[in-house]
Amino acid sequence: MRASQDELIRPGVARRGGRRRMVVAAVLAAAMALTSACTSGGGSSKDGDKPSSWQSGEDAPKASATITEPKADAKDVPAATAISFTAEQAQETTVELKDSAGKPVQGKLAADGKSWLPAGALEYGQTYTATVTATGDDGKPATATSSFTTMAKPAKQIRVSSFLGDNQVVGVGMPLIVKFSRAIPQDYRDDMQRRMTVTATSAQEGIWHWISPTEVHYRPKEFWKANSTVTYRVQAGGLPLGDGWYGRSDLTVDIKIGPSFVMTVENRTKRMTVTKDGKVIKTIPVSLGKKSTPSSSGTMVVIEKKQHTVFDTMEELGPVDGYRQPIDYAQRLTWGGEFIHAAPWSEGVQGRTNVSHGCVNVSMKEGAWLFSNTRIGDPITVKGTERKLQNGNGWTDWNMSWDEYVKGSALPYEPAAQPDEETSPSADPDTTGGPTTAPTA
Repeated sequence: MRASQDELIRPGVARRGGRRRMVVAAVLAAAMALTSACTSGGGSSKDGDKPSSWQSGEDAPKASATITEPKADAKDVPAATAISFTAEQAQETTVELKDSAGKPVQGKLAADGKSWLPAGALEYGQTYTATVTATGDDGKPATATSSFTTMAKPAKQIRVSSFLGDNQVVGVGMPLIVKFSRAIPQDYRDDMQRRMTVTATSAQEGIWHWISPTEVHYRPKEFWKANSTVTYRVQAGGLPLGDGWYGRSDLTVDIKIGPSFVMTVENRTKRMTVTKDGKVIKTIPVSLGKKSTPSSSGTMVVIEKKQHTVFDTMEELGPVDGYRQPIDYAQRLTWGGEFIHAAPWSEGVQGRTNVSHGCVNVSMKEGAWLFSNTRIGDPITVKGTERKLQNGNGWTDWNMSWDEYVKGSALPYEPAAQPDEETSPSADPDTTGGPTTAPTA
């Protein structure tokens, strides 16, 4: 999973490991549509019915190109800079960026067609030359060139980490989780989010949602498609993130989605229904939380799994209400301590009566079966209990409606177009967990 951000990148290939070297890549060419009204018999101008001169056989309008950022001979340019430009009357526009040795840098045209973004952070303290070429209907190119020098390596850098690691296989409800070592100010989150991309096979519509100033999640509109692959990129390296802080490095993570394994628990029937790839494969009797300690109703996902553990609430609840209990086949659902787990002491009432402290109790046999079949990120929905799940108590991304979820984006929501396949170099994504509190049984 570790690779230099300066490593050679080719379309469809993300190299891992190896010695550092300058990025070299193919030059991107992206078509930009010419917006003009054309008719087979000659168009009409705003001044009347007289056809435009170039539609009447005269010279076609000439293209022009201008680089707006970085300015020519600019100094101290952020290493995450984009090449912003205008291209008037252009039928085709290409952007090329070269380092001081004349080697091209890989990159991609932004969705707005007005800027071009390098595939990774540029080298600090280096000079680059950008060239924008616009070709009009007359076939003649117009070229704009700008040289600039990137800033020295900043002292104040923000570390970016991913909860997931490369090639990890997760459930269809797993949110993508990115964390920052320092709070990202509100005014800088849109810049950061523009450089956070997700590519899935097959493509799915989705969006980033800021859980807090230091944590952002991504989920698709519907559960991930079973057995698909997902790549997410965070191009934070050299990006200004407020108060003189900059992103330390870029991040790329490749994961795999497992089968669609979905659990649904009905309090009314005291049964869990398990579906795999859309088909019911098992119905399991359960005991949920008793009235004084009800289970939460809502959609959660499996956060962590422990085949053998001890639930110890003595410090939290005290010697009167607390307990210390060995537990088998425990699967955490909330930070507050709700789990799916085997509970041999309640097997006699499972399917009939709720007696737990808020957990989903199952038999030893069914607990072992569930434990062997689930993955981190598999979703479970509990229905009909006395308590509603609180958002933030676990990975509750699916407990929000799509309309609620998009409100957490730093960018206006627009239905996603079919994304292009892309790869990028990776930094060092550290696998970290979330906060936990005492479990319940």
